[in-house]
Amino acid sequence: MEPQELNASDYLKGIVSNLPEGPGIYQYLNSEGTIIYVGKAKNLKRRVYSYFSKEHEPGKTRILVSKIADIRYIVVNTEEDALLLENNLIKKYKPRYNVLLKDDKTYPSICVSNEYFPRIFKTRRVIRDGSSYYGPYSHLPSMHALLDLVKHLYPIRTCHLNLIPENIRAGKFKVCLEYHLKNCAGPCVGLYSHNDYMKNIAEIKEIFKGNTQEISRILFQEMQNLAKELKFEEAQKVKNRYDLIENYRAKSEVVSSVLHNIDVFSIADDEKSAFINYLHITNGSINQAFTFEYKKKLNETPEELLSLGIVEMRERYKSLSKEIIVPFEMEMQLNEIVFTVPQRGDKKKLLDLSLMNVKQYKVDRLKQAEKLNPEQRSIRIMKKIQSDLHLKELPMHIECFDNSNIQGAYPVASCVVFKKAKPSKKDYRHFNIKTVEGPNDFASMEEVVYRRYKRLLDEDQPLPQLVIVDGGKGQLSSAQKIFTELNLFGKITLIGIAKRLEEIFFPNDPYPIYLDKNSESLKVIQHLRDEAHRFGITFHRNKRSKGQTTSALDEIKGIGEKTKTALFKEFKSVKRIKEASFEEIAAIVGDAKAKNILENLSK
Repeated sequence: MEPQELNASDYLKGIVSNLPEGPGIYQYLNSEGTIIYVGKAKNLKRRVYSYFSKEHEPGKTRILVSKIADIRYIVVNTEEDALLLENNLIKKYKPRYNVLLKDDKTYPSICVSNEYFPRIFKTRRVIRDGSSYYGPYSHLPSMHALLDLVKHLYPIRTCHLNLIPENIRAGKFKVCLEYHLKNCAGPCVGLYSHNDYMKNIAEIKEIFKGNTQEISRILFQEMQNLAKELKFEEAQKVKNRYDLIENYRAKSEVVSSVLHNIDVFSIADDEKSAFINYLHITNGSINQAFTFEYKKKLNETPEELLSLGIVEMRERYKSLSKEIIVPFEMEMQLNEIVFTVPQRGDKKKLLDLSLMNVKQYKVDRLKQAEKLNPEQRSIRIMKKIQSDLHLKELPMHIECFDNSNIQGAYPVASCVVFKKAKPSKKDYRHFNIKTVEGPNDFASMEEVVYRRYKRLLDEDQPLPQLVIVDGGKGQLSSAQKIFTELNLFGKITLIGIAKRLEEIFFPNDPYPIYLDKNSESLKVIQHLRDEAHRFGITFHRNKRSKGQTTSALDEIKGIGEKTKTALFKEFKSVKRIKEASFEEIAAIVGDAKAKNILENLSK
């Protein structure tokens, strides 16, 4: 039966219920596909849910919500990344319900100028003259603190003089107030060598890149030394610098001014579909982001599908990028286009961000589909188990056995049943071990497996496709012996799971297999094993408790629970009942029972 078509409200609720709980950007679109609002969120799911979880007061918010026909989002790593991306998208799309900056300023960056003696300053203009840019910074106090930190750590010039070697040798300049304040070491008059200056510039660039660990360590040691010398005022100043560098956050991964006019593509696929994410970088900013789905027709390879996606997106967005970042080597060739598979650095971070988005999109689509058709998830998991364990049939019915005893006392076993990869508790069964004396897990396993499947065969009940025994080769061999005796071996797949390393054993195979610890197959098998253990332990505990509360009165015929309760309430123990007179006991239970009790206790 085909699922019914969703109305607009259910469609939006489906998107909201599957949003990730992390930072990112959300975009609301109207029925014409136009972006009408862009927002940022520390928690995407919570923020977007707030729009639909209550009745808004009359005004723009209510009108906005009434016009939402679709929701898109982009996941990022930090709140600052979300803020920067929101700024870029608002300026690009100018959504009707967003407030736009009148001066349309961008966030400032830090520039290390391309000069013989480079200057360091903040700027809102990126000029491609060989200078290095770091940022932009959405939190201005962080940027100012960083500039102040560099100013205190290194005597870098702040003047606009043309400090080339010829001018310095000609003596055209004089030191300024910054030199006398020890903020500058006087490169203008030759007091600061070019090599030393550039060495400091290299260290400053490392700080701007976020590589502050070594600088932080040096400052901390300096602070400790000053404190030992009782120079607390100086130590406090160093501590302030140390705190600044510790609190500084590395430059944004969403925006990197080094990168310009680049396309980024990534892909994630499953048996039926391929999901492709596209990011476009202009002047170091992500200004386009889109994820879409291809339905597979002829088992196309990821490379074939990604090639289709690259052509589609570049045509749709009229991209003229000369460089395309991709997750693997591509055989396709485009005129004057370079394909890059980055291994590290800013480009790798952008590829990772694209991969994070496409994987999230794939998970969300899967969750949406499974909510429309709950059995789809069960079928998918069972197919995964069938594939991982090389089963002949889909494991619609799985059973798992576990033994419980303490040094042979109160031996019991349990059998739990999963149908369609979910517990079927009405089919769970307990077993009291009847034929085994002492702690013998192997013999106990033989008994319960025989009793379970002999009964199913005799009553012509459905048999499972997969049987799991909790234990290693020994328990598996015991179960295999019974399967052979009942002519079930080969008809039902039998495996054992060892607790220590979660090894999966097959009959007659000395080598176990190891499933990925995050595999849904292993999680279902572990769930079965844990359920069998829990169910068996509960039964064992109840039986043990009853066994530990028995008394000599239990062996006396004609003495029931009410009589025992009355006697223990009066005498507290069997010993005191033995020591009591006939008249004392008869006053509680009558002459006949009193005579019966005393005669039996005397034996």
